[in-house]
Amino acid sequence: MAQTAALRIDPAPPALPDAAILAATSAIADGPLAAAAARIDHGEYPLPLMADLGAAGALGAHLKGNGSRFGLAISAMETASRACGATGFLMWAHDVCGLYLDQSGNPALEGAMLEDHAAGRSFGGTALSNPMKAFSGIEPMLLRARKVAGGYVVRGALPWVSHIGRGQYCGAIAAVEGVGGSVSHEIMFLLRCDDRAELRPCPVFSGMEGTSTWGIRLDDYFVPADDLIADPARPFIARIKGAFILLQTGMALGVSAGAIASMREVEGPLGHVNQFLDDQPDDLEAELADLRAGILALAETPFETSKDYLLSVLDARAQGAEFTLRATQAALLHQGARGYLASAGPQRRIREAHFVAIVTPAIKHLRWEMARLSRDVMPGGAA
Repeated sequence: MAQTAALRIDPAPPALPDAAILAATSAIADGPLAAAAARIDHGEYPLPLMADLGAAGALGAHLKGNGSRFGLAISAMETASRACGATGFLMWAHDVCGLYLDQSGNPALEGAMLEDHAAGRSFGGTALSNPMKAFSGIEPMLLRARKVAGGYVVRGALPWVSHIGRGQYCGAIAAVEGVGGSVSHEIMFLLRCDDRAELRPCPVFSGMEGTSTWGIRLDDYFVPADDLIADPARPFIARIKGAFILLQTGMALGVSAGAIASMREVEGPLGHVNQFLDDQPDDLEAELADLRAGILALAETPFETSKDYLLSVLDARAQGAEFTLRATQAALLHQGARGYLASAGPQRRIREAHFVAIVTPAIKHLRWEMARLSRDVMPGGAA
């Protein structure tokens, strides 16, 4: 009898080295991304550059198949945010959507879909601003779901969701209503921006208009089992919450680094008068290095759920936002009138810093959470 050839299974390709990913990200950030930053601030959605970042390995380093290198993901985000805070935010939205797929345990959301997402061949963001505030007791849950055969039907509206568009997707959460409207639990699902989802334009923001931010309205939107990320959602959110928040710190690090670089640009012509300003680039650079080191240490255990760990993550995120506000203001003061031009990097970074300070979780939300955890009070569950 003829022998049957042994089945050969090719191993998964090895993850790209950290240095190669950061070098490729730097080339994009210092070249085409820096050139496009002003246009992105005013409304250009940089999907081609996001695709380049994905091909460079900058959008998937934190995923299980790539070694869960959260520190590398944060560093890549910092590198891009140094040139353009809006693109750094898009990377965060994309990264956390990948995190949802990667941690879902749902085969339909892993495999080819996750590979395409990590490689920047498809794009998706996150619709968790309202749920994160709802779980903290700040506002009510806006999406509602009811159980039907084969899945759930969802209705409701969200005021703004970023990094979405027709043919894209995002992670979302809905409260499940039972008889009489009582809520039994929440589900997390992949919301596909097809013709079942109405996308509504948002009011014009003061900056970062290129983040493709829309309002979403759902009327009897069917969620099949294949699109469920977590049911129930709260244990899942409790497990990924630290990683979700920690990834955002890449934006703060990068916008701050860009601000310090713009201070360096004018040391020659203006250093003789800038020496009398309170914040100097050497001092800020040392503070930024300390902040970065603390964040990267936390990134070694992104799924730790202890109270002390979460408090440290919240504090790092708050410190990052507060430092970014300070660094960008200092940069504008160092550059003077040239930094106040509408097209100037320091003026743009002021707006980017304000966004870092107000995007969920905002500084006030972070302080609320830290006070709540410090009192061992967790209203609304473990999330």
